[in-house]
Amino acid sequence: MTTESTEANRPLPVAQTFKRQSEPDRQSQPQARQGGSLWWLWLIVVGLALGALVWFVVLPRFMTTPASAGAGGGRGGPVPVVTAVARKGEMNLYLDGLGSVTALNTVTVRARVDGELVKVAYSEGQVVQKGQLLAEIDPRPFQVQLTEAEGQWLKDQAALKNAQADLERYKTLLAQSLSVTQQQVDTQQALVTQDMGAVKTDEGQIANAKLQLSYCEITAPFTGRVGLRLVDQGNMVHATDANGLVVLAQLQPIAVVFTIPQDSIGRVQSKMTADHNLVVDAYDRDLKKKLAAGTLLAIDNQVDQGTGTVRLKGLFKNTDAVLFPNEFVNARLLVDTLHDAVIVPTAAVQRGPDSNFVYVVKPNETVEMKTVVTGPAEGDDIVIKSGLAPGDVVVTDGVDKLQQGAKVSTRSRKAGGNGAATRPNGANPTTRPMARGSQDAQTPAEAGDRNAATRPDHRSPGTQAGGGAQ
Repeated sequence: MTTESTEANRPLPVAQTFKRQSEPDRQSQPQARQGGSLWWLWLIVVGLALGALVWFVVLPRFMTTPASAGAGGGRGGPVPVVTAVARKGEMNLYLDGLGSVTALNTVTVRARVDGELVKVAYSEGQVVQKGQLLAEIDPRPFQVQLTEAEGQWLKDQAALKNAQADLERYKTLLAQSLSVTQQQVDTQQALVTQDMGAVKTDEGQIANAKLQLSYCEITAPFTGRVGLRLVDQGNMVHATDANGLVVLAQLQPIAVVFTIPQDSIGRVQSKMTADHNLVVDAYDRDLKKKLAAGTLLAIDNQVDQGTGTVRLKGLFKNTDAVLFPNEFVNARLLVDTLHDAVIVPTAAVQRGPDSNFVYVVKPNETVEMKTVVTGPAEGDDIVIKSGLAPGDVVVTDGVDKLQQGAKVSTRSRKAGGNGAATRPNGANPTTRPMARGSQDAQTPAEAGDRNAATRPDHRSPGTQAGGGAQ
């Protein structure tokens, strides 16, 4: 037996035997450690998610002030809304059109004779009266012509008288048969007629000289306002000058030319036949300030094929001179007035998939959804044909947070429910549905509720027709 075989058959120590048996366990240890690391990773992710939930959801609720919670901002509290009272009154219906101010009469004052401009009798921009002197041309050449014409007239008058006297003598001699023939009498008669023609010509020359002399004084053809001076004193002017001396425009009264759609021609014509004094109001560029009130003067005789509109002219007294030629204005033509109509702000009416509806505030401070039939709208007001009665309180702001039977806390619209008009409405001024001033007056809780309407899970007002919970 060799030494190598003896060593191979010798039993191993206990420590070495345990070492060999534990080698497979050591190979499996990395897998166990890897599983333990994944478990801790998931635990960290879940912890971060819970922390985010507490930070963004739980803490804001605990940080809500008692005042905001009591104002309806908390879950289950009353919803703050703005309300208005349905009223019974008149609704004026208008046709709006873009227009411009036009002088009722405009004339370029020109010289009618040639000569030197020796006098300018007006100030630029001055209001002049009809017949008032505006300018004067040197009259001396025309006075000379008048004198010459009058002298020729006197000469021809003397010749006529002499011819008439000779004719009478010839007629007397012819009657006595004293050396005068009928031919001589006829010749003298023709001479008298010729002299009479010369006198008539002279009279025409005198009249023409006087007329030319009168043209030396240039007067205003009507009352109006003169513009800037086009020719200065001392210049030679001619009747054929293209520019003239000055432009005169009649401002009182004044006209406004505006357009309306061709589909409204019949409506205006029938109303104009029944009432010849249709009211036209002129507003500024922003349609906020009323400039003047007038009446409809005329309708044009043809439609503009390019725009599909027809031109109308309104007449305004313009006593305060607020309207100016070529000024841009918004014209509003009153075509009808609805009497005893139920009127609410347009913001109160919500459009559903099948019908229109409003939220009515009941005496117990809850809302009821009512279906309504609407009529014509004007400005920020709308007529309710059926579904509401005068005195009903309707919600105009905050409807996006309401449902059937919801509890509300109300705040009325300003100025008795109408406020200041952003668009004119005749005798019925209104406010915009979402008045900027009413937003500024909200409490912090109400502002928070308004901002909640922009969250992704919020429904639009049009989906509230079924009264579903928000």
